[in-house]
Amino acid sequence: MTDLQENKAAAEVPTDPAAHAVQMVGHHYRVEDFYEVGREKVREFARSVQDSHPAHYDETAAKGLGYDGLIAPVTFVAIVGGIAQRRLFEEVVTGYDLSQILHTDQRIVLHEPIQVGDRLFCDVYLDSFRQAAGSDIIVTKNIIINQHGRETVTMWTTLVARTGGEVDENIAHAVKDVMMHVAP
Repeated sequence: MTDLQENKAAAEVPTDPAAHAVQMVGHHYRVEDFYEVGREKVREFARSVQDSHPAHYDETAAKGLGYDGLIAPVTFVAIVGGIAQRRLFEEVVTGYDLSQILHTDQRIVLHEPIQVGDRLFCDVYLDSFRQAAGSDIIVTKNIIINQHGRETVTMWTTLVARTGGEVDENIAHAVKDVMMHVAP
């Protein structure tokens, strides 16, 4: 990021992130690029979540279930959602320190399995915002559509955010590195 971009970004951070977030409820955007589901990424993800279903590893097993190739575990969509929501906190719901946001709930409605070779497009909505017990509760809704224009997944993510607290620089640096690891 150039100095000019950093100065512009700093100038756009609202003084009251909660008031700004309330105004942004209903905001929607489509992620500009698609996510292409790869065979090895499906296998890697299945291993990481300890999902041993054969259709995540073996094409013959997936074909036996009627699919052209491997199918992804249901929670695979979290990869796409994480990428898609990054823009939300960079451009829409600004003013929050990512180290002060906690992912508290996830609801996933699977319309059809995600398969190797799918190109996934994501529409992101700021679904709701409320405050409780000194925290900001932010709910996003992602609708993921495949290359055939069919909805594959609808998911709602609940995040709890706090503002104004002191953040240990070491923790902020660690969270930044984790977030960079998730991003493409």
